[in-house]
Amino acid sequence: MAWWFRFFKLMSKYMPSTMPYMPYYQQPQQVTNQQYQTQTTRLPPPPPYPYFILMPILMPPPPPPPIPTSPEEELSILEDYKKYLEECLKDLEDELREVENRIRQLKEMLKR
Repeated sequence: MAWWFRFFKLMSKYMPSTMPYMPYYQQPQQVTNQQYQTQTTRLPPPPPYPYFILMPILMPPPPPPPIPTSPEEELSILEDYKKYLEECLKDLEDELREVENRIRQLKEMLKR
């Protein structure tokens, strides 16, 4: 789940509007008119907005495989990874079935 934390950390860095306090913005201060005229403080522009953040996250990335030290350990690691991939495949097949059903329903509705 560390990827989720990293994602939100990155998101808060590039989308300051979602943060209650923006660290690179200055806090408002009480300034007299003369002070304001002599020394105006401008906020730095926010960092460029990355569009990849808008991409939907479909599935978490697979966990990085640990470095095996023996053939038995490598076998157990690969079996775990195979189980993980089978679960992902099952989820994707379910999603594909739902999408195909919805397409079929919509085609039937359009025929009528």
